[in-house]
Amino acid sequence: MIDMSDDYIINPRHPKQPIKLKDYGPSPFVINIEAATKQNDYFIISLWTGEYLQLTLMSINIGDDIGLEVHEDHDQFIRIERGQGVVLMGDRRDELDFRENFYEDYAIFIPAGKWHNIINTGSTPLKLYSIYAPPEHPRDTVYETKEDAKEHHAE
Repeated sequence: MIDMSDDYIINPRHPKQPIKLKDYGPSPFVINIEAATKQNDYFIISLWTGEYLQLTLMSINIGDDIGLEVHEDHDQFIRIERGQGVVLMGDRRDELDFRENFYEDYAIFIPAGKWHNIINTGSTPLKLYSIYAPPEHPRDTVYETKEDAKEHHAE
């Protein structure tokens, strides 16, 4: 279990009232998503999980990627808050014929059934948030590293 007792997001409107980094769904919730995303250092953490939608924060190390994956039954939206990279997509894992560079403030739309990978090509950790509809991960998901995520998905 990861100790998250010191993981807080600074609330820019009320700096003395930090917001704990955890899953707030399915309760109503408002947050400065840019600040939260930029302050996150976990490979992936669910910030809000509802019945039909989920928001996760991700931090991808320099030269690393999210890992080639496909979501058969849902679409995915990714917003880049810091960094740059390349997104690859295709109909088969060995045929990623869509390739686009992205930068800070870009959005990436991934249709259900598309194999995809996001690669950090920049010189800083890539900070992004991702919206899945329906949710992809269990509520309260926290993977400190990519290796933790791989280990969990191998089970």
